[in-house]
Amino acid sequence: MDTNWQPVQGSNPPDGVDPSAPAPAGGDWRAQLQPEARSRIVNRILETLRKHLPVSVPEGLNELQRIAVRFEEKIYTAATSQSDYLRKVSLKMLSMETRTQQAPGNAQVIPNQNYPGQG
Repeated sequence: MDTNWQPVQGSNPPDGVDPSAPAPAGGDWRAQLQPEARSRIVNRILETLRKHLPVSVPEGLNELQRIAVRFEEKIYTAATSQSDYLRKVSLKMLSMETRTQQAPGNAQVIPNQNYPGQG
């Protein structure tokens, strides 16, 4: 098990999640992750999505909720350990934050080279 899990800057594991806890003897690490912890992680993902993809209609919020749930389920299924699960969620959320912060500065304006009357 990966015991070198470090929280991404500014994040802490949700309550009910102990990233350094050993996997259950002969069992799957998922058995020790409480459903409430997964719900809190989905809510954190949803908060991050809402911050970067604002929606103004209930249908949009419902779609963001479905995206957050699918995203969490995909990582939950693919993770090899609880620390891997938390690391993958944290890194993905950090990458969303980073992309959003970089987007305005990276916008490139391409001048219109088709001036009227040229030709």
